[in-house]
Amino acid sequence: MSLPPLGLYEAPRAWIGPALEACRLFNTCLDVLFYDVPALVDDLKERGERIATRATDDFSDRPGLLDLSALRDPEGSLLVIDPGRRPYIRRFGDVGEFLDCSDAEVQGAEIVSITGVGSSALGSAALGWNIAKALGDPVVAIVPGYGVADALLQGLGGWFGFGVQDALDAKAQVQRAVGLMSPDVAGIGRRLSQSAPGSERLANGAPVFRYGCGSSDVLHALMERRPIRWVVGHSKGALSAHNALESLGADRTRGLRVVTLGCPVPEDIPGASFHQFLGLFDALGQLNAWGRRPERWVATDHSTNTALPLSMHAQALVGG
Repeated sequence: MSLPPLGLYEAPRAWIGPALEACRLFNTCLDVLFYDVPALVDDLKERGERIATRATDDFSDRPGLLDLSALRDPEGSLLVIDPGRRPYIRRFGDVGEFLDCSDAEVQGAEIVSITGVGSSALGSAALGWNIAKALGDPVVAIVPGYGVADALLQGLGGWFGFGVQDALDAKAQVQRAVGLMSPDVAGIGRRLSQSAPGSERLANGAPVFRYGCGSSDVLHALMERRPIRWVVGHSKGALSAHNALESLGADRTRGLRVVTLGCPVPEDIPGASFHQFLGLFDALGQLNAWGRRPERWVATDHSTNTALPLSMHAQALVGG
């Protein structure tokens, strides 16, 4: 008797997508805790801007409405953030579209920021806004995609239980396993990373990570094709940045400034200088550090939300 096709056992994509959107929406709530969202909203209001958070919003006749509709979208995006000129925040859902854009503001962006796993467009925009104000130049904020591998590892507490480097390795293995068993589901949350030049797939079409996670793959692709002067990572975004950088040649990392907030990484990137900050009251960051010491201890916790006491002021630390 022949066995039924494996496709019969694959979970329907229609079931998984809304569940991941719900996880992403929960992480958006955490973004308000960990990132300087109130300051971003206040600054935009002073400029007469508002933030759109629904994909159904119409932008054609509402120039004062900024598109951050990826709050629930698990696919990820690139945001070009420039507090000095309208439209202030521009969103790209495709790496190729970003690389092909001929606008001077986009072409000249040489600073990249990465937030922690699962962060939404709102948290990524808030951190990128802090950095752009600190350095006076546009920032490319990588909004991490959020797929089944992220949800499983986050649900198991793997980011903290395995150690951050092992966690990224585990995440890549989970993504590969999901891809082998359920290739259609494995593609959810991977649109941005799969749009990067050089992205890879299994024989059945399922996406796989090249450098541990989607954010690392995107940063690696950007740095291979654009001159990047600064990379800033907060929390596990710092580890994602390090994973991308360690596989690049010295010609791409020479003169690079790497800033980590709340997660020190190994300082082993040829030609790069490191500026690492860790809070004295940051239990999550110290757990992520796994014995690595920063250049500077600061009297803060893990959050960069300046409305909260003991928060890490990203703008002051990056610009100092």
